[in-house]
Parts: sequence; C-alpha cells; structure tokens
Amino acid sequence: MREAVAADRIDAIDRAIIDRLQGDFPVCDRPYAEASAALGIDEAELLSRLQRLLDTRVLTRFGPMFQVERMGGAFVLAAMRVPEADWERVVDTVNAFPEVAHNYRRESERSSDFNMWFVLATETAGGIEAVLGRIEAASGLPVYAFPKIKEYFVEMKLQART
Repeated sequence: MREAVAADRIDAIDRAIIDRLQGDFPVCDRPYAEASAALGIDEAELLSRLQRLLDTRVLTRFGPMFQVERMGGAFVLAAMRVPEADWERVVDTVNAFPEVAHNYRRESERSSDFNMWFVLATETAGGIEAVLGRIEAASGLPVYAFPKIKEYFVEMKLQART
C-alpha cells in the first residue's frame, strides 16, 4: 500500500525526472547539475527529489549499471525451493549477504518449482561458488545457479504514469 500512496504523490517534475534520467546520464564533473539544468530545476532540487522518490519507494534504485565481468567480477541468477513455513527466515538469511540483489518471490502451483530467485554478484569470478556455498550453509537449503549463456542488451525505458 505504501508504494501506491507514494506513486499518487508524484508531480510533473517527478515524472520528467523519471522519464529523462533513464539513459544518457551526463558523464562529467557535475552530472547532477547538468541533468537538473536540462530539467529546468536546480541541482539541490533534483537531488532532493531523487532521494524522496527512493525513500517512498517510487524508485527502488537509481544508479549506474555495470558489466561486472569487464571489471573482473561475476554474477549469476540463483534460485531456491523454500518451504512456506521457512520463508521469512530464509529471506532474511539470503538478504543478509551483500552479494545478493533483486531477491524476489515467484508463485507456482507446484511445490517442486523454485520460488525464490535472486541475482548474486561478486568481485571475482571465483567468488560465486564461495558465496553460493555460504548461502547454502546459512539457510540449510540448496541454491541452484543459472549462469548466463549469452548476453542480450535490451534498453527498456519506462514512462512515468500521469
């Protein structure tokens, strides 16, 4: 409910920020000053609005996307089968790992299906197996890794609702 309430409070400037800052963010000494000028507001207002959009969960993330492999790291999509009775404990356990991102639940009619999915990112390629092992030890459940076979780039930009 909190997200729906927050989404109702965005104005035309918030929508412009969401629409315009989904790509081509300036790479310069003062990127927020340049971005705010293009939006017709000052830098302080842009920063304040971005923080409010994050705090109210209208936006869940604002930042660059990196190709971690080019920096020597690795990432993998991982999944688990978590019993309903143990869901909260396992969510807390998995989310406690700083290498875990985008943890979400997927509902299914079959209890044999994976119901927890998350992205695991590490600073080194060898770090994936180590973290998978630590998550398994901490949760008491197996973790299944689904490494990327082929990468596709799909630039998806979402328009803020009016």
